[in-house]
Amino acid sequence: MEEMTYRKAGVDIDEGDRFVRLISPLVKKTFRPEVMTDIGSFGALFKMDMTKYREPVLVSGTDGVGTKLKIAFMMDKHDTVGIDLVAMCVNDILTLGAEPLFFLDYFATGKLKSEKASEVVRGIAEGCRESGCALIGGETAEMPGFYEEDEYDLAGFAVGAVDKGGIVDGSGIGEGDALIGIASSGLHSNGYSLARKVLFEMARYSPDTYIPELSSTVGEALLKPTRIYVKAYEALRDRIRVKGMAHITGGGIPGNVPRILREGLTAVIRESSWTVPPVFELIRERGNVPGGDMEKTFNMGIGYVMVVPESECASALSLLKERGFEACDLGRIEKGGKEKIRYVVG
Repeated sequence: MEEMTYRKAGVDIDEGDRFVRLISPLVKKTFRPEVMTDIGSFGALFKMDMTKYREPVLVSGTDGVGTKLKIAFMMDKHDTVGIDLVAMCVNDILTLGAEPLFFLDYFATGKLKSEKASEVVRGIAEGCRESGCALIGGETAEMPGFYEEDEYDLAGFAVGAVDKGGIVDGSGIGEGDALIGIASSGLHSNGYSLARKVLFEMARYSPDTYIPELSSTVGEALLKPTRIYVKAYEALRDRIRVKGMAHITGGGIPGNVPRILREGLTAVIRESSWTVPPVFELIRERGNVPGGDMEKTFNMGIGYVMVVPESECASALSLLKERGFEACDLGRIEKGGKEKIRYVVG
């Protein structure tokens, strides 16, 4: 009878060890002083700096990259989806005013290829450095027969902290407050099932098709990493009264802004306050996608929304611009009405 080993069954432990050696320098560059364990421990230790918080509250979030990974597979480009993974998690916990502290990732694949996997981790480490959190741990799973050999899936987990008295939960939002829309970098990590259907099946584009109005190929436009908004909030935190924040993910503006509004308030969005980027117009036109579907599927160029007092709106926009964030006066909060959100022309 033929001898059977774990490697012959499809799992290469030596390759896993090699992968850890490759990513160790990338991971260590993200460490904060509070990290107490090195790579390889069964668990990760993080000692909070209690001098920064009077009454600390931990905030956690988890997410993935979704079918945007299909674009990475098609282009054989894997160094940016890790940024998406971090962004989707830290942008969520940021909405409560949390400082991202540490991050963990889960990488699952049919056959571990260390070079490719290390490129993914390179992106995760870059996202962690940009958001100021430590890549403190993770899990790599080689699962032959479950995933295709050249494919993988990602999940991420972020933990942050905020003082109890500084939680941003939307409870202080009132009539007359201003909505600030901060520009996205593209589709971010939502709506890719529709985007792929339209652009690759209906329009019959390939990832290498150059589109003049995008000034890039289709693949390059779709693979742009999700923007991280931690530094945008840091620019305002101590100078502007930020009353509420919404991360514009699946559901778009109509599905996410109402999540921070209490009963009796409506967000009135001025459609003319920003220019919808060409990639969304391309999807709309090539797929004959109804406007309502577009708005509920994509961010349409607004990746993050902050609610501030109307009197502080101009200052907030100026501070965001100084930090390199394109932003606009998106609209106002009004009282009454059954609708939680309403679009107006002008």
